Amino acid sequence: MALVEVRNISKIYHLGGEEIRALDDVSLDIGSGEFISIIGPSGSGKSTLMHILGCLDTPTKGTITLDGMMIQSASQRQLAGIRNKKIGFVFQFFNLLPKLNVLQNVELPMIYGGQSARERRERAMAALKMVELENRSKHRPSQLSGGQQQRVAIARSLVNDPRIILADEPTGNLDSHTGENILKLFRRLSEEGRTIILVTHDPEIAAVTPRKIEIRDGKVATRLDAKLAGLDRSTLSLTE
Repeated sequence: MALVEVRNISKIYHLGGEEIRALDDVSLDIGSGEFISIIGPSGSGKSTLMHILGCLDTPTKGTITLDGMMIQSASQRQLAGIRNKKIGFVFQFFNLLPKLNVLQNVELPMIYGGQSARERRERAMAALKMVELENRSKHRPSQLSGGQQQRVAIARSLVNDPRIILADEPTGNLDSHTGENILKLFRRLSEEGRTIILVTHDPEIAAVTPRKIEIRDGKVATRLDAKLAGLDRSTLSLTE
């Protein structure tokens, strides 16, 4: 069984008597440990698909199974639990809280999990070590570079050991060199067994993933295997 199974999902909006199909009969599977990109231009439906995969929205029609759980009919409370335990989110603009230090920002997903303060701190430090930022734990986000802030956001996405990391344009607010390092980090996490779903409009970014799913006009247009587009596997080290 695939980690994510999407079957014939549609997302339909009604605006002024007009039916808008943001997604139209989409089916796809995502296996455990895959590193894939979902690519499409603005208005293609990729953001709608991302929200559904991330349990931020539900389809109008069709079914979606995540880690063996049927989620299309889940309650808002159930969806919140799935998001917290099974999905880690990384966003273009980092979404770090400026008044909290790095360690506190990484601890945030665990606040509602009932873990003790000591356990939260230990797990947050372990996640920061994974992205090589444990020495910046007491810094505020404003004291970090853009690449460092994104690595903090990735550490935050890892603290609950989710099955899926969902990254929405994670390099869109970074320079090309820093963005390349973030993609190398995602590749490393994938090689460690994490499932990474990268959502982007940029073909060059999508080309680094072994599998690419293209969304156009609400439908899956193409599924292409891609090489690493110049990223040598032997040089996938984390640098800043």
